Amino acid sequence: MTSGDKIRCDACPVMCYIAPGQTGACDRYANVEGRILRSDPVLLLSRTAERGGRIIPFASAGWEDTLAPADAAFTGIGAGTTYPDFKPAPFIVSSVVAGADMVTVVTEAIFSYCGVKVKIDTDRHLGPEGAIVRAEGQAIGHVTTAEYGSQMLSLGGVHHLTGGEKAEGRTTCASLLALCNGAAVPLEIEGGCSVIVQAGRPPVVDGRAEVRMRVGCGSATIGMFAAGWQGLVDEVVVVDDHITGVVSEHQAGRVIGWPPTGIRIKGHRSTPGRYFRVSEPGLGWGGTRLTDPLDILGPWNPAKGARAGLRLLMVSTTGEDFAYYVLDAALTPQPAPLPEALRATVDLIAENCEPSLCTVLFMGGAGGSLRAGVTRNPVRLTRSVQAGETRLTSGGAACYIWPGGGITFMVDVTRLPPGGFGYVPTPALVAPLEFTLPRAAYLALGGHAAAIRALDEVQASGGEYVTSARLWPKEVE
Repeated sequence: MTSGDKIRCDACPVMCYIAPGQTGACDRYANVEGRILRSDPVLLLSRTAERGGRIIPFASAGWEDTLAPADAAFTGIGAGTTYPDFKPAPFIVSSVVAGADMVTVVTEAIFSYCGVKVKIDTDRHLGPEGAIVRAEGQAIGHVTTAEYGSQMLSLGGVHHLTGGEKAEGRTTCASLLALCNGAAVPLEIEGGCSVIVQAGRPPVVDGRAEVRMRVGCGSATIGMFAAGWQGLVDEVVVVDDHITGVVSEHQAGRVIGWPPTGIRIKGHRSTPGRYFRVSEPGLGWGGTRLTDPLDILGPWNPAKGARAGLRLLMVSTTGEDFAYYVLDAALTPQPAPLPEALRATVDLIAENCEPSLCTVLFMGGAGGSLRAGVTRNPVRLTRSVQAGETRLTSGGAACYIWPGGGITFMVDVTRLPPGGFGYVPTPALVAPLEFTLPRAAYLALGGHAAAIRALDEVQASGGEYVTSARLWPKEVE
């Protein structure tokens, strides 16, 4: 449809009228000499290894050269959409691989029901569970349950994208798009910290870049390193917001014959040598609010082993914070230089810590009408994916498929080529999808048989929105 020199694009519900030489609101479709063209090229995994590029193996065995023949593997990036969803997917490509007649259905899916799960490797307290996460002042998600050594955020979702004011939806969409495409996004957590999140990079918490995630909780640290401390120090306390460990009381210490020291910890005793809630969570030692670890110690008990000269090491679960003390005649810990032998044990804790990174998983529900672009009977596609007959990938990257109804999947955004995600201003994200299955199985699903094309035909004629094809990554000059 045209309006003067403008052409109406029907690739998404916005239905932009695009002037000559201009792109639509999504920057993904353009009016080029009177035709709507996809502005990004379709990506082909072709001869990439020879050109110095990175290829994700399709299968570990059973294919020639251990990889699927690269020219047979399309990604959905740049393919175009099935909107308004009554038509076949933009590319339904047939190929014969080692005698197997395969079909790959390629599309860019529009997701209103989508979000990202963010894993932030840090012990720092980012905010209380359930706290609102904001970007540019707009609510885009919340803090969810913490995992071992990491804080977790759940961002996006249909209610933030479409259930609030326009500003909330636009900011949510822009933030998700930036995160999925590997950009850094500043976030503010109500009642907590500011954090800069970028997939595959260390988080920056209140302006401080994190270096390492903890080796374990305080109790686990005691269990791992108790034997290395024996004979070098009389007591070790590993300070942790979750479980603070005390070596002389801990079962690991008892097994190796560690004598009691008369130490007292201010906290909730769980089991011997393991204490909860020694402090409120925060940005200090081991994810607590502590800047002085002695604040968690009560009076020492001489009847249970406390004595002048007793040596005490206090250390955090990352080894970043540590202090050494010697008890004076009044049984008060006095700071002292850390002996070199003990420095090696602190360094060992640090050595066993993983680098602190941010992980961003895109999560979407590939349901609704996009399945109609694959088959005339959409529920059969759902069942085929759930049964493992149809392999779902996103931009060539493997996906985790949630059990249960529908096709709910997650994918690590760092496994996709740069710029693999797009958006439409409804607002919604656009993610590439590929469904690969045997040709006979595809036809049994009620697949669009008339739309199947051989690879050379696809390369020669392109798709509905004429576009170029390029290798991933770009050819090395």
